[in-house]
Amino acid sequence: MAGNRSVASLAPWLEDFDAPGHQWRRLVAEVVGTFFLVAAGAGGEAVAAVVGGEPTRAARALAPGLTVMAFILATGAVSGAHFNPAVTVGFAWRHDFPWRRVPGYVLAQLAGAGLACLVVHAAVPGADAPLAVASHHLAAAQTLGLETVLTVGLVTVILGTASSAQNVGHLSAVAVGGYIALAGLWSGPLTGAVMNPARALGSLVLGAAPPDLWAFVLAPFLGAAMAVGLAWVLRGPGGGDHTARSAAEGRT
Repeated sequence: MAGNRSVASLAPWLEDFDAPGHQWRRLVAEVVGTFFLVAAGAGGEAVAAVVGGEPTRAARALAPGLTVMAFILATGAVSGAHFNPAVTVGFAWRHDFPWRRVPGYVLAQLAGAGLACLVVHAAVPGADAPLAVASHHLAAAQTLGLETVLTVGLVTVILGTASSAQNVGHLSAVAVGGYIALAGLWSGPLTGAVMNPARALGSLVLGAAPPDLWAFVLAPFLGAAMAVGLAWVLRGPGGGDHTARSAAEGRT
């Protein structure tokens, strides 16, 4: 009976699923996850702009954090659930993710972010929420510094929970989502706690962008580089940790 099939009988399918020819599955997962992450970040602001009222600080922080947690659990075993070019590049710098897959992942993440901005804009006409990543309280240099520090924490959590030394399985989704929510709680009013170049660049599909866009794009990569350096200090060189490679490639 089909219900009694052993795991061993599924091995050929699993091997085929992991083949390079099925890269499209990973890319679709990255598009979908990034879409919902950006939609969650922009959607609340869009609704508030139209119906009135102001989202609470907790709501602003929890929406993207809970969304990331949910989609790590939903798609992590397909693509690794990066949803962020800085995370993808960070895994590659750490030698836990092949560079040949980086361009496809980044393009998929940009596509998901752009599509989210288009959908939010179409669903809530007149709302400028997709542009809400602009910092209204800090100079561009200050935005760069704060977003860099925030991303150091984010990528450190991601690399740490993916490693064999601190691997916590499915609870890594809670750790990553929780960090995003915590970052939003204390820094959201200043920069939006974006930590994601794709989310920042998504507004370009509407022909507009915040004046300090460059800071939101550069900071996550600077933060990822620092986090990779910190990971080297804490756990030594990357590339030899099978658990981390499996997590980054979505084979956990």
